[in-house]
Amino acid sequence: MPIACQLLVATSNRGKAKEFRDLLPAELEVVTLTDLGLPSPVENGTTFAENARLKAIAAASASGMITMADDSGLVVDALDGAPGLYSARFAGPDGNDAANRQKLLGLLEGKPERERTARFIAVVVVASANSVIAEATGIVEGHVGHDERGQHGFGYDPIFLLPDSRTMAELDPVEKNRTSHRALATIQLLPVLRDLFGLGVTDPDERLT
Repeated sequence: MPIACQLLVATSNRGKAKEFRDLLPAELEVVTLTDLGLPSPVENGTTFAENARLKAIAAASASGMITMADDSGLVVDALDGAPGLYSARFAGPDGNDAANRQKLLGLLEGKPERERTARFIAVVVVASANSVIAEATGIVEGHVGHDERGQHGFGYDPIFLLPDSRTMAELDPVEKNRTSHRALATIQLLPVLRDLFGLGVTDPDERLT
């Protein structure tokens, strides 16, 4: 595949990389920071949007490639927005997804459903080495459950309850790629990517059917 049809997704997270590969046009070859041996950019912004822009531009500068980056997390009202920007490292620098979930469940222990409202937020940015080309935001409202359910997804998916009472981890990958916060943001950017890479105009939902 010509290098002109390669898109760098600025992540080393295998779960995110798989979701992006499933969402993006088949004509695009998605490569990650791991594939290129690049370090993860520093995330010192104060919002999801700032972090996504920082990651996208830093990775694009290091690689010389058009780059997509996201910053996303779970915002819990009862915890004043935590874990928020620190969702990936909520349990500490040596923590993992399971530890993050257990810490969150512990902090919410005993709280009733009405006090467990939360939302997943994702900001996805497309950038060159010099500037942001486009960005979009996706938000999914829900609640934090009382226990883990589901075999799919990653991160907080097993404890995030959707309005239909399923967890995000109980959605099969095809359904998640229609409704997740990351999907909702990425779908908005598909026409931009098709224009950038000269892929032509097609149904933007073609990868999701």
